[in-house]
Order: sequence, then structure tokens, then C-alpha cells
Amino acid sequence: MAKPVHITDSTFDAEVLKSDLPVLTDFWAEWCGPCKVIAPILEQIAAEYEGQIKIGKIDVDQNNQTAIELGVQSIPTLILFKNGQVVERLVGSMSKERLLSRILPHLPPLAG
Repeated sequence: MAKPVHITDSTFDAEVLKSDLPVLTDFWAEWCGPCKVIAPILEQIAAEYEGQIKIGKIDVDQNNQTAIELGVQSIPTLILFKNGQVVERLVGSMSKERLLSRILPHLPPLAG
């Protein structure tokens, strides 16, 4: 079962920009209450949409360079990358339904 991948400033390029799958990056921090609310939702999406999307978690306290480069000013900020490009940007905690309504249009259909 797929789980969110921990991404660092040094692995961002390989894990996100060069990924074959769309990557939903979660910019978060340990002390952030809304980040803790959305974390289990992201875990569910990672498992339910395995093979269609990768979920990446970037701790902004440990890896702030990527956050600065992408203009992340508040957390949680979720940025969906497809083919190395930003296609969706969401700020704040939200319901699973709202999150899926914004990311599902960007996902490839499952093969089979």
C-alpha cells in the first residue's frame, strides 16, 4: 500500500519534478495544527489512488529552500505537480472531497 514519501530539498528534483506520476506535495511542519488534520486524508489518498498519484511531504522547518522557491507562505500548502509543472495549488486544511475535486481531473486513468 502506497504511503506519503518524505521529500527533502535535495530529493525534490528527482521525487517531484522528474516523477512519471503527478505528485501532490504537502508543505507542513510538526507544530502546525491544520497540517495534522489533513495528514490522514493524504495517507488515504496515497493508498486509494496508488499508481495514479504520489503524495510527498516536505517539512518546511527542515527543508525551507524548496518552500521559499515555490513561494509557500502559509502551511499546509498543497501543490500538485504534473510533468514537472505546477497544475494546482491549495492552501489550508480541507475535506477529502474538496481536495479530490481539485486533484482528480489531473490524474491519469488507471490502466487495466
